[in-house]
Amino acid sequence: MTRPANILFLMTDQHRVDTLGAYGNKLAATPVLDELARTGTRFDRWYTPTAICTPARASLLTGQAPFRHKLLANHERNVGYIEDLADGQFTFSEALREQGYNCGLIGKWHVGTHKAAADFGFDGPDLPGWHNPVDHPDYLAYLAEHELPPYRISDQVRGTLPNGGPGNLLAARLHQPVEATFEHYLATRAIETLERYAADREASDQPFFLALHFFGPHLPYILPDEYYDLIDPADVELPKSIAETFQGKPPVQRNYSAHWTFDTMPIETTRKLIAVYWGYVALIDRQIGRVMAAMERLGLVDDTAVFFTCDHGEFTGAHRLHDKGPAMYEDIYRTPGLLRVPGAPEGVVRDEFVSLLDCTATILELAGLDAKLAVDSRSLLPLVGGAEAEWDEDLVCEFHGHHFPYPQRMLRTERYKLVVNPDSVNELYDLRLDPDELLNVYEHPEHAELRSRLLRRLYGLLRDRGDNFYHWMTSMYDVGEVGYDPTLSGLDEATYQGGRP
Repeated sequence: MTRPANILFLMTDQHRVDTLGAYGNKLAATPVLDELARTGTRFDRWYTPTAICTPARASLLTGQAPFRHKLLANHERNVGYIEDLADGQFTFSEALREQGYNCGLIGKWHVGTHKAAADFGFDGPDLPGWHNPVDHPDYLAYLAEHELPPYRISDQVRGTLPNGGPGNLLAARLHQPVEATFEHYLATRAIETLERYAADREASDQPFFLALHFFGPHLPYILPDEYYDLIDPADVELPKSIAETFQGKPPVQRNYSAHWTFDTMPIETTRKLIAVYWGYVALIDRQIGRVMAAMERLGLVDDTAVFFTCDHGEFTGAHRLHDKGPAMYEDIYRTPGLLRVPGAPEGVVRDEFVSLLDCTATILELAGLDAKLAVDSRSLLPLVGGAEAEWDEDLVCEFHGHHFPYPQRMLRTERYKLVVNPDSVNELYDLRLDPDELLNVYEHPEHAELRSRLLRRLYGLLRDRGDNFYHWMTSMYDVGEVGYDPTLSGLDEATYQGGRP
């Protein structure tokens, strides 16, 4: 491209990869996103750096892994971590602003408590929080302007908590037309912003970055009848990990299952929840279609790169869980990732391990900026171009807690997944033989050599990154030559090797 690209960044929240037709769901009603995959690049091994909203979104904004930017928890359940990025932190949005870009963000922000999107150079209404803010003045003004009815729900779906109280709301019927949904409102505001940015592009050749961040399909799944009943629950195939027993697994997973009340609801309810969740994705796909039609109308398609992804996945009954949490399963770490760049080949499918983090370097390169400013990110453009590229054969993910501190690190290779849980049992899954991650083979003696090799590999990657989680591994596992004083005292001349602490 001869001039800086426009960039449209479409993002959902808590979105399973298996909800899209492009990823093999034959019941999916996602023609718009499927067309984006057909005309662009589909990444089949796209992962989140951490399966929790705020840290993942902060990683996208900064191009840094969570341990580095240190914004480690959602403020709604904060367990003592910082709640905003530090002053002076690099962000791609401010870099784009300095490059002359219009920058807009319509929808979910959720990257801090006190600092809003505007503090990082974004235009758009301030829509804080984790769920659709249906009492927000701008949304209420939208309803009034279009003479649309207010938000009202019925038929709430929830289980029973261990203490006997009502569980979290999981789904409900919405008594509004589609045009009144928060999703339709967000798409409308995005189209209005596109129109302004297109005019600036025409008048002064000013490029733009526009993010449209939906709050869904994050639970609770609150939909009008058209989408609440779109998918017949009888057609839904339950995930095989519904058979989860938690035997040989960290006990926290069973506790989370109780917190999300899975066993207090009949299996028919689980089928309905999955069906409604897919309906939610279909509603969002329809709204994305409105935005894509506006792009066509405004003549923006040929010089606008389009991303689609999410912050992390969702359990929706898998492993007898809902939401996300301290379990590093594919359900919440592997996510959809689509990218269409003008002039690049169509219908490309890549199986390299890539990350939401890699969007940051890609955005910078599209804008003609130094991608290395995103220190834990790598541009995806060589892969989009269909080129052979040297790429890491594995991937590291991390987690720091949600309702309580719970540090985890994960190494994902082509066949295996290792999860280190300092307070509990570690996990090892053979994803070729056990793609549903039901059998933890970490302690199986026949895997001793493999276990040691993966532990050493994870240890080396964490040390190289500067993630101090590796100190725990130094004393607990056979990680090979250490090269530094693990006590960090520097006082024992017999063991101190002169390496970095």
